[in-house]
Amino acid sequence: MAEEIEDFYGVYLLYCLNEKHKGKTYIGFTVDPNRRIKQHNKGVKSGGARKTSLRGPWEMVLIVHGFPNDITALRFEWAWQNPKTSRRLRHVGPKKKPEKDYDYCIRVLSEMLHVGPWNRLALNVRWLNVAYKREFSISKLPPMHMSMCYGPVVCKKVTTQNDITELDDNEDLTCVLCAKNCSIENLLCCINPNCQMITHTVCLAKRFLCDSEHVIPIDGECPTCNSHLLWGDLIRKKKGCYRNLNT
Repeated sequence: MAEEIEDFYGVYLLYCLNEKHKGKTYIGFTVDPNRRIKQHNKGVKSGGARKTSLRGPWEMVLIVHGFPNDITALRFEWAWQNPKTSRRLRHVGPKKKPEKDYDYCIRVLSEMLHVGPWNRLALNVRWLNVAYKREFSISKLPPMHMSMCYGPVVCKKVTTQNDITELDDNEDLTCVLCAKNCSIENLLCCINPNCQMITHTVCLAKRFLCDSEHVIPIDGECPTCNSHLLWGDLIRKKKGCYRNLNT
């Protein structure tokens, strides 16, 4: 059964099944993977990319999702497509002669998950087809706050009970950490629908970071319900807070 994901932003890896081009790969960005693979296989006239047109069929075998917005995902896509050019991936060795395109893409991905800013995002590495799964080396396993998922995904807009967009700016919105009023623009809510926690983005970030020198938190406990929260999940609910990160 396909898993439903809210506000989906993903960067995917295609594998060519055409005998003439078998093994070729393509990396792209999408907000709807099921629609996107159909476009690739139908060709340019149906919205597919020129690089994949007339070379199919293609299969979407892997997708990385959990990005807070499209800008962050597009920057990830560009770096994965251009590891030799990205300043964050200069340490990644070039493709080796016996190395297949697919294996090289996976190797680059394993490195990307360990460099900033992506190593601090609550990303999900999803194998859409386990037949193409590759094991990451022990030293390059995804960070603990990232999940490894399996199976298909369906993009769906879900409205939660305490969605920030449902809050009234005229309400008395008080930060539970500093006890000062906050506007809708600079607050965060717990993702637990039964929790009424409201806090300034900066206040909660400081609490999660403690004495760390990092700017972006990874996770922490909700100050109200004590649930374990990933910072990326909170930001995706608020939307739009990673737009100034550079690739």
